[in-house]
Amino acid sequence: MNRELTTPRRVLVFVVGLAAVFGLALAAGSALGPVDTEPASSAHDDGDAHDDVSVAHDAVAASLPGGLMSAQDGYRLVLADPRLSPGRDRTLSFTIQGPHGAVTDYDVEHEQRLHLIAVRRDFEGYQHVHPTLADDGTWTTPLDLTAGSWRVFADFSPAGGEPLTLGADLAVPGSAAAAAPQPETRTTTVDGYTVTVAGDLTAGAHAELSLTITRDGVPVTDLQPYLGAYGHLVALREGDLAYLHVHPSGEPGDGTTQAGPEVDFGVEVPSEGAYQLYLDFRHDGVVRTAHLTLPAGPGQEHDDEHGEEQGH
Repeated sequence: MNRELTTPRRVLVFVVGLAAVFGLALAAGSALGPVDTEPASSAHDDGDAHDDVSVAHDAVAASLPGGLMSAQDGYRLVLADPRLSPGRDRTLSFTIQGPHGAVTDYDVEHEQRLHLIAVRRDFEGYQHVHPTLADDGTWTTPLDLTAGSWRVFADFSPAGGEPLTLGADLAVPGSAAAAAPQPETRTTTVDGYTVTVAGDLTAGAHAELSLTITRDGVPVTDLQPYLGAYGHLVALREGDLAYLHVHPSGEPGDGTTQAGPEVDFGVEVPSEGAYQLYLDFRHDGVVRTAHLTLPAGPGQEHDDEHGEEQGH
């Protein structure tokens, strides 16, 4: 590194470079995958410059959707083995490394201390599981893995800290044909249950989505609570698999939220493009997952700019 660069210029160069890296990641999509933007150390960096770069890194990280990075705010998702063989019940082990080593104390969010999402990069094989925590901070969970490139997401809150979602790549060797691209899918069927989504996504704007569940054409009105709600929804952005936190409206026992057939969610997507939606719901004691795909249109700001260009 050139010692003649001042600290502010180092930070500016880092931020501009980081923006360029994420631009390439978004453009390349699944071909390149997410980029871990933890800044590399250098024997030529002085302490002040390193501190300033770390501050810039955390500021950029805070503005991004979850799951794009393996490290944020002093915490890092570390897989014991980033390569597992295909098969059923393969054991994934990992730790969340914090400022003082492996984290062992977590706040409970949605009835669990940590939620792990695993999905292949073509959006097949989705699994939402709750690993077991050992005294030394090691989490373990079985996963059903097929050959391909996978992404795992750890969704958690360190005790007394802010919620975080960290992501890591998992390689599963072998030959497997990639699934066909998912078209817009507003209705799907799983185990005899039909799930239909109403509502539209707009980049940068809050949207209300209502998912209706029926069974053999009959509305399901006796859904059972799952993770403190009548449904749990995960949204993943195509291309980089950005992970979006989606919150249900109401909760069981609040006196107003019905146990189906509609389950409502509020969601705000950061950009245009397609989003994969995974709804977990429980009925008759079994949790099932419905997979839908929705596009997100341009936001109002984009529409205004486009209109001005046409006006010229």
